Amino acid sequence: MTTNKRPATNAMILLLCSEPIIRAVMKEALEDAGYVVRATGDLGTAVELIGASKIDLLITYPYVESISGHEAAKYLRGRNQHMGVLLVAGLLQDDRLQHRAILEKFDLFPAPFTTDQLIEKVEEVLQTCVSRGVHKAAGAPYKD
Repeated sequence: MTTNKRPATNAMILLLCSEPIIRAVMKEALEDAGYVVRATGDLGTAVELIGASKIDLLITYPYVESISGHEAAKYLRGRNQHMGVLLVAGLLQDDRLQHRAILEKFDLFPAPFTTDQLIEKVEEVLQTCVSRGVHKAAGAPYKD
């Protein structure tokens, strides 16, 4: 892992990924970059985490359990409308995925990627969310 420690942004990220190894690597990289990360592999726990914490950004994959990651993201965003959403997908050539992401104002991120690319994309998405008004508190001090 080549990620350099960056100053903490105090942004809280919810990582929803069914693959334990991928989830663990991404969580570690994001925490090393100064983010507060809540990670889970199931939608039920994600719903609980959304209700219990101020989530700035949701990162998910196209498929989670028996629901699409897009549908999971729409459902979770309904519980936190100011949260940014980053969908990680290996097949960005899927026009339906791109179209749905545009409609919902979700950001797409191609896999595979390095941890440095992940951190750069997360920083970009958080800034974009602030500028388009999806999330007004990114970078604000986090209080647990």
